[in-house]
Amino acid sequence: MTRIVQVVGHAAGGIGVHVADLTRGLREVGEDVRVVAPSATAQRFALGDASLGQVDTAAWPQRTSPVSYLRGLQRLRRLVRGSDVVHAHGHQAGLTALLAAAGTGVPVVVSWHNAILARRGPGALAERWQARRAALVTGASQDLVDRAALLGARASVLAPVAAPSAGTYPGTHEEARAVVAAAAGIEVVPDGEAGTVPPEVWALTVSRIAPQKDLAVLVSAARAVAGALPAAVPGAEQVRWFVVGDGDAPLRAELEAAAAGLPFHLVGARDDVPTWMAAADLLVVPSRWEARALVVQEALAAGLPVVATDVGGLPELVTGCGSLVPVGDAPAIAAAVTHLAAHPERRAELAEHARERFARLPTSSDVVTAWRERYASLTR
Repeated sequence: MTRIVQVVGHAAGGIGVHVADLTRGLREVGEDVRVVAPSATAQRFALGDASLGQVDTAAWPQRTSPVSYLRGLQRLRRLVRGSDVVHAHGHQAGLTALLAAAGTGVPVVVSWHNAILARRGPGALAERWQARRAALVTGASQDLVDRAALLGARASVLAPVAAPSAGTYPGTHEEARAVVAAAAGIEVVPDGEAGTVPPEVWALTVSRIAPQKDLAVLVSAARAVAGALPAAVPGAEQVRWFVVGDGDAPLRAELEAAAAGLPFHLVGARDDVPTWMAAADLLVVPSRWEARALVVQEALAAGLPVVATDVGGLPELVTGCGSLVPVGDAPAIAAAVTHLAAHPERRAELAEHARERFARLPTSSDVVTAWRERYASLTR
């Protein structure tokens, strides 16, 4: 039995989900795992759930004061001394874990789930320090692996990441569209006893509202597509855009103002994303950077063609299942969406490729096995 400390910092997306799934899987095969995280992260991802064992929020150094920070760091250091290996997730957790483990002889694995886009400043210095001090750096995409090697990492490899549990909508595409239309306040056209939505192509984005996600370029693309239709898409009244997700309130207000007059809906956070995917005709990911985005994997499972930026780990997922476009290129997004909207047979072909691609992704069991082998190689 290996004694493992998983460390995760302030997380809002896939990192927390990954840590919870990995911890649960490791415990199920008999490993001794303890999680260290801030209280907010522990609550957001239910890291205190019985299936995950113990979560120690007091061992996460608080930056409220120097005394609080040092007290948390000392507590984390005691946990590190009693472990065989430490696995830190993200740059913030990596820096914290390496500070706590300094001089203990306990190996630290740092998993980079996101890129630091700035090449100068404190973040870049911390990135270099982590790369050189960690026993192993793993990246959620190949560009992160290459970055770690460039910065002098002793070892850097692509991280195994499990495909998400694909929740599915039990009804038909048409039934899902009726549910979404009602939720988004879209007027349906009566057809006998049942309502039908207009003949539209629906483009879905599932994303936090944050600058990195570049949702402003999505609005620009929507305006360009609206100017090209309906002539570009015979039989379709328009392309309708949905953004599912919450975040930066001022940015959301800016997006709503920019999208005024367009068939563009910012619907906030939803707990029924599979329904929205079942209703959509394609997924659009305009981010400035992503790793192997969980939402793209979920879209593959749902059989959605994907239009995404050519960055990070997205090409690995999207190639053969949609279109890749340059970052910040609204005309390219508009052209890709218009093309897919105008060619339903191409969407159907890509949908089949998407499902096949999802079927080849690693399972949770595969990921647990891979990490146990990595841990064992560091503790021999």
